[in-house]
Amino acid sequence: MSRPTLEVADIVRASGNRFWEHNGSHLAWQHRKVLDAIARCRTAALGGHRDQCTRCGHQAISYNSCRNRHCPRCQGNARVRWMAARAAELLPVPYFHIVFTLPHELSALVLQNKRLLYDLLFRASAATLLELARDPKHLGAEIGFLGVLHTWGQNLQHHPHIHYVVPAGGLAPGGSGWIASSNRFFLPIGALSRVFRGKFTAGLKQLFRQNKLQFHGSLRMLAEPRSFRGLLRQLFRENWVVYAKPPFGGPEHVLHYLARYTHRVAISNHRLVAFQNDRVSFRWKDYAHGGKQKIMTVSTEEFLRRFLIHVLPRGLVRIRHFGLFANRRRREALSRSRLLLGAVTCASRPEITTQLLCPVCAGPMLVIERLTSNQLFFRLGSILLTSPRYTVDSS
Repeated sequence: MSRPTLEVADIVRASGNRFWEHNGSHLAWQHRKVLDAIARCRTAALGGHRDQCTRCGHQAISYNSCRNRHCPRCQGNARVRWMAARAAELLPVPYFHIVFTLPHELSALVLQNKRLLYDLLFRASAATLLELARDPKHLGAEIGFLGVLHTWGQNLQHHPHIHYVVPAGGLAPGGSGWIASSNRFFLPIGALSRVFRGKFTAGLKQLFRQNKLQFHGSLRMLAEPRSFRGLLRQLFRENWVVYAKPPFGGPEHVLHYLARYTHRVAISNHRLVAFQNDRVSFRWKDYAHGGKQKIMTVSTEEFLRRFLIHVLPRGLVRIRHFGLFANRRRREALSRSRLLLGAVTCASRPEITTQLLCPVCAGPMLVIERLTSNQLFFRLGSILLTSPRYTVDSS
């Protein structure tokens, strides 16, 4: 994919300080760190390294990445490494894709209690899958799966949901056999929705009783028990959205899916269309109208506000494994499952290709010198310290 002509970093560098002056009083310092990281990513401010082609001798100076998980530029290599590890854990069965979404009425409360309620979203939805899969009326098996938290919709508004990738089957009680589900149907959507709603609202009620929830601004009235009970009644009157997509064709399709979803950030640079007159335009899919692609234009301040509401609390894990795939038992459960499925050998790991190639002859580039930001400044003088790349042609 070609490099985009416009990046989130360009918008942050141009308007980030002004945005912070207007809004910093009600934002967390973590938001400032994200803005600073994106603005400095792959610039001389973070230092860099001098690379040399082993074939033709061409040299280039490359700037370091910020490695912030919210930066649109820093997820590629992390995704490749993570995918290589997951490839060895895939089973030779179809996989289902199931999405659990919170009602929009909870959005403001979630934004004020991100760590608690994103964690509750994981626990309630995962427990729903595990409970219904164990039920003999449905699958009667113990399953394993992984989930990825997304907090955004295509329009960058708050839309918390979890994508689960689930093998079509699981281990029988005691691990005596593999119970396969239908290739067209995994678990009933209506039951998933009702159980998920019950588990999440029960967890919400418990957090309220333990005085762990925060209520600020327009939500202060919810701190009163009567108002909070009213919110719970409203939530129970709704059908909570659980969506099951058609199953994947096989493990190779699962890897393709995961590559798209696991390390995604709120908006990719490739979706940006224009940044001019203090306004940002970006592409989005309107799923309410058949997924039609449209262009949305908002003020720069609104764009940055929407981008920052998706900053996750420090240390919150957004990719999690459950059931048979939980960390403490994954290796043993996968070995048992492969044995029962007649596939003793695990899937081969895809080749990891992160080698920088020479722009002149496509030969491999090797690092020959590490450079600090000060060294870069004195070596390059005033040459665009915020430029994404400065090349020294010594051929």
